[in-house]
Amino acid sequence: MPEHAATREPVPKRRPKILYLAGEDWSFLSHRLPVARAARDAGYEVAVATRVRAHGREIEAEGFRLVPVSLARGGRNPFRDLYTVAELTRLYRREKPDIVHHVALKPVLYGSLAAWFARVPAVVNALTGLGYVFLSTDLRARALRAALGPALRLLLNRPGSRLLLQNGDDAQLLVAEGLASAERITIIRGSGVDVDAFQPGPETPGEIVAVLASRMLWDKGIGELVDASRRLKQRGVGVRILLLGDPDPDNPASIPEDTLRRWDSEGVVTWRGRVSGMPHILRNCHIAVLPSYREGLPKSLLEAAAAGLPIVASDVPGCRDIARDGDNAILVPVKNAEKLAGAIERLARDAALRRKMGWRGRKIAEAEFADTIVVRQTLDLYRDMLNSAGRGLPSAPAPRHSGR
Repeated sequence: MPEHAATREPVPKRRPKILYLAGEDWSFLSHRLPVARAARDAGYEVAVATRVRAHGREIEAEGFRLVPVSLARGGRNPFRDLYTVAELTRLYRREKPDIVHHVALKPVLYGSLAAWFARVPAVVNALTGLGYVFLSTDLRARALRAALGPALRLLLNRPGSRLLLQNGDDAQLLVAEGLASAERITIIRGSGVDVDAFQPGPETPGEIVAVLASRMLWDKGIGELVDASRRLKQRGVGVRILLLGDPDPDNPASIPEDTLRRWDSEGVVTWRGRVSGMPHILRNCHIAVLPSYREGLPKSLLEAAAAGLPIVASDVPGCRDIARDGDNAILVPVKNAEKLAGAIERLARDAALRRKMGWRGRKIAEAEFADTIVVRQTLDLYRDMLNSAGRGLPSAPAPRHSGR
């Protein structure tokens, strides 16, 4: 043996790399940050590919490498779509990630194609809910469903891929439609909630405030909530409906901003747009509302439950996973403004019921939806997938609360 061989230092093992592909920088920070932090702390190299608007520096400050991409969620230009797939393919070949985690329908479709072309060994496809394409009955949505079916069947069932869903109803639907095989589906319920940041507090005296925090989309049931608010005012029920969130022009179900401003000027609701500091805001609210048509598992209701607010929500997949009728919530039929108004009125008039349901919601959030639980389950999924692909991984430390 040559003399120098005995003194040669071992080559350090390369850290496994995970690349997240998200449609918007703010959505990555809002929904994926705790998991990405935990992956970083577990020894992964973390890269984030997203459309960068106002939050690039925040992503980089976490120690993640930021890669701007031109992924437009609402695009209809097929040549632009082909360019995006080519751009992602070049990105994946350059970065050589061990695993990619795609979030939402368009990143799942385009990212999965790119991962196939670039031969990425492990792919997580996360659908956070079955939105406009699956919910709407309009002509465009029906055409998109028909066109996407063959692509989803191919891409969601490729070797080395897992479909990550937030509730069992979505899993049953996709399996029944033949779009995904049951053995490739993993259910992790939501993106979790920081139960240290969101804490119950004493009720603020005075006017009852019912808050809806989401993107301003018709399929969140906001039209029905405005109708319910008018009914409550006609009955003399002193409830202020607070809407928090921006329109989403890339989504066909987006509510026009001038409509939101008109409702606000009429006094039927108070619209404040997208805001920060939700833990403080929720401490000054009394009821959380989300009359959505369907959800994955809404983070706004997880936060409301952790903050000790009773919930009024539609009896639909996703909502009823966190909002349990008669326990921490009152569930109402979808698209029913009268029942919605009645449920809000009942809670507005009964402080004892608000306290009871709010206390139960807090217990449910702590036991089932704390972000530490979601982080651990997601890291376990990463580790299992990459070990199956022959990539050795470090042992993950116990995840910490995300903190904000």
